[in-house]
Amino acid sequence: MLYGFNNLTKTLSFNIYDVCYTESEKARKDYIRYIDEQYNSERLTSILCRVTEIIGARILNISKQDYEPQGASVNVLIAEDNILAEDIDPSCNQGKVKHVPEIVHAHLDKSHVTVHTFPEFHPENSMSTFRVDIDVATCGTVSPLRVLNYLIGSFDSDIITIDYKVRGFTRDLLGRKCFIDHRITSIQDFIQPETLEAYHAMDVNVYQSNMFHTKMLIKNIDLDNYLFHVKTSDLDLEKQKEIREVLEREMLEIYSGKNIYEQIW
Repeated sequence: MLYGFNNLTKTLSFNIYDVCYTESEKARKDYIRYIDEQYNSERLTSILCRVTEIIGARILNISKQDYEPQGASVNVLIAEDNILAEDIDPSCNQGKVKHVPEIVHAHLDKSHVTVHTFPEFHPENSMSTFRVDIDVATCGTVSPLRVLNYLIGSFDSDIITIDYKVRGFTRDLLGRKCFIDHRITSIQDFIQPETLEAYHAMDVNVYQSNMFHTKMLIKNIDLDNYLFHVKTSDLDLEKQKEIREVLEREMLEIYSGKNIYEQIW
């Protein structure tokens, strides 16, 4: 039993990457256009609203933005308790801007959920990637770990990095400090077994600081899921092998967080 409000802050942070083979300039541009349409601010808002339902929170305010030439972000301010309709701010910022030097979100309640997208490609590289950053920060009894499986399933997730941190402390009835209010040994414990089976997963945890980190890399590469404007059946075996090697290298570099060079000088 706690004395007063449970003011522990629990933060779940995601990086989810989708990788695609885009050999031509047209394929690269079409892929970025496709991602921008598929994950615009409206779609992202729908995903985050579902997140708040899963964790049992209440929405106070939504701010969303589509960017030029590509990308989008959404910020949802949430509360743990029921909110009166007249206390909810219905305003929603939405528009298109080419240059935003600074963006500030002011949060005046317990929690928030944010998402930012980053589509990218290089003209001299056949790989295009889409990264989505998601942060779910909660206080009180609301747990962001409940949304793990939903968020992984909401995107084409080839590489996933997840960070979970519990901050602060609360006190029990005797005044003793409580630095975490639930059992956890690994983020993987909260991911569905069938999802984990599809990935290579590795943990880096700092238990003394209530910090947990998991990296996941998709095991099987079905080329048809990674080609744009091309089918595997249209390619000879040598080309299929070449594309698969390029994809595997790109994913491994993202997963390991370092470039892999053909030669070490």
